[in-house]
Amino acid sequence: MEKFNLVRDGMIRLPPGFRFQPTDEELVFQYLKRKILSWPLPASVIHEVNVCKYDPWELPGDMEQERYFFSNKETKYPNGNRVNRSSASGYWKATGLDKQIISSSWKNNNHVVGMKKTLVFYRGKATHGSRTDWVMHEYRLVNNSSYQLDKWVVCRVFLKNKGGTRNGIIETCTNNNARRTQPRLFDFMARDEVVFYSVSSSSSSSSNSSSITDISSNEEDDEQSNSHSFF
Repeated sequence: MEKFNLVRDGMIRLPPGFRFQPTDEELVFQYLKRKILSWPLPASVIHEVNVCKYDPWELPGDMEQERYFFSNKETKYPNGNRVNRSSASGYWKATGLDKQIISSSWKNNNHVVGMKKTLVFYRGKATHGSRTDWVMHEYRLVNNSSYQLDKWVVCRVFLKNKGGTRNGIIETCTNNNARRTQPRLFDFMARDEVVFYSVSSSSSSSSNSSSITDISSNEEDDEQSNSHSFF
């Protein structure tokens, strides 16, 4: 599978301490609209990738943080309108109703500028998949013009339950990278402890047996001494 190169693909890294946390309105109005109209973006911080082609843990960026992507809508069939949301390990499934994104500008008061769709990632085949904690918000632009607005969408991908699924993600990534040879780790400290314990046990056993022998010898000497004194 193609590897991502953040520098090659035109995405910059934010300095330490900075976070990209746009509002829904900013994502739609300041980034998605400008992308569709080929206007300059405020910053090159959103990666271009067909999100649904990849498993969510394979997407570039930090899995502990929310990740944002510009994505093309790819239809499942050449002459159809159904979007293809299948990846190698599962599929994205829409949940709930689409949410309207209202402009807060006084010029466009109560004007709908976009829509937000919530999707959940399922592992396995459709209708038999198992739900995961991966969530995606898909934003699309809406207006009354005849311009093609479905060319691009912007996606926010994140883990709903970060702490509880971290081990599962690591295991999944390991399974998907089966070609890589996993190193075997040996706990030499534990081995030393076992050896030390066995040596100590042997020493203790020898010491105890020696003590028992000494005690037995002393008791026999005492018995012989008493028998001589009696006669």
